[in-house]
Amino acid sequence: MLEDSEDRVETGTVQSEPENRQQMEPTGQRKGAMHSWLRDLVISVAVSAFIIIFLYQPVRVEGTSMLPMLEDQDRLFINKMAYRVGEIQRGDVVVFLYPHDHEKSYIKRVIALPGDTLRIDHGQVIVNGRRISESYVPRRFADDRSQPEMTVPGNEYFVMGDHRSISSDSRDFGPVDRDLIYGKAAFVYWPMDQAGVVR
Repeated sequence: MLEDSEDRVETGTVQSEPENRQQMEPTGQRKGAMHSWLRDLVISVAVSAFIIIFLYQPVRVEGTSMLPMLEDQDRLFINKMAYRVGEIQRGDVVVFLYPHDHEKSYIKRVIALPGDTLRIDHGQVIVNGRRISESYVPRRFADDRSQPEMTVPGNEYFVMGDHRSISSDSRDFGPVDRDLIYGKAAFVYWPMDQAGVVR
């Protein structure tokens, strides 16, 4: 009787433990999965916020002054750290606050740096006495505007759009103060057929 009793208890225990585990595990697994999902969501949001605030920011192009490199409504990422750790270079495509209205942002290409002498002779840009090669300006987008020689003031940058015949740029509003430049165009991500590094 005792042996039978022990066998029944043992058998009953062995049978009842899996049932209890089966009943308890799904609830525990659901809680664990929910906790894991919530943790991953919080981490993703924090990483995204860090990237957008400190590293990269998505922007949308409005207008055609940077054709053919950038088209109207293109979406791209700008690198906000590029000029905190590095210098602005001639040829960079930069995003800056419009000098006459800081509510607006413009995107243009840097043509001349602080201290450079610059003049434009019927559309041909001459920096420090040398004509610069501008392969990013197709012939059909060129113009024949001229500008007398000037020296770019310290801490300012002369910027121009690649679509010269329609671009409003430093030829109109003057060089841009360094403090207004807040990002370097890095990568077009939409539309997909135009995705790629901005050069």
